[in-house]
Amino acid sequence: MARIDAIPEPTRSAVLGLDCPAFPEQPFLSGLPLSQRRVAIVTSAALHPREEPPFPAGTPEVRLLPATLPPAALLMSHISINFDRTGFQRDINTAYPIDRLHDLAAAGVIGGVAETHYAVMGSTDPRTMAATADQIAGQLKQERIDAVLLTPV
Repeated sequence: MARIDAIPEPTRSAVLGLDCPAFPEQPFLSGLPLSQRRVAIVTSAALHPREEPPFPAGTPEVRLLPATLPPAALLMSHISINFDRTGFQRDINTAYPIDRLHDLAAAGVIGGVAETHYAVMGSTDPRTMAATADQIAGQLKQERIDAVLLTPV
C-alpha cells in the first residue's frame, strides 16, 4: 500500500476528498462460535472467472465466485496505481484465501465454507456501492452465511 504522499495527483486529491460514510447502527453482533459458522469471502481484488470480462474502472458491480471454481480459473482486474500484484501471482490466497478457508473447515476451526464468494473493484467510490452492499448482504443472508472474511486490496 502506498503512502498518501507517494500517490500522484490528481489521484491523491480524489482519495483525500472522499467522504467516509457514518453508520448509525452497530453492525457487530455476538452469535455462534466460529467453529459453527459458515464463512464467505468478500474481496475488493476485482477477481473474476477467466471467461468474464474485466471489471470496468470505478464500477460498483459485484461478481459471484462459486466455491467450486478452481483458483487457477480466476483473474484479477483490479486497477490502482498503488497496487502490487506480485503476491497474488505467487499465491492467490493473499487476496482470495479460499484454500485457507478449506483448511480451517477441515480442521474444525470454522463450521464450513460458503458456496458463493464475492468480488468487487476496490478502487471505487464508496458512495456508489450501497446497492452492491445490499445485494451481497441479501445473498449472504439467503445462503445462511454466519461470517464474512473481508480481504481488502
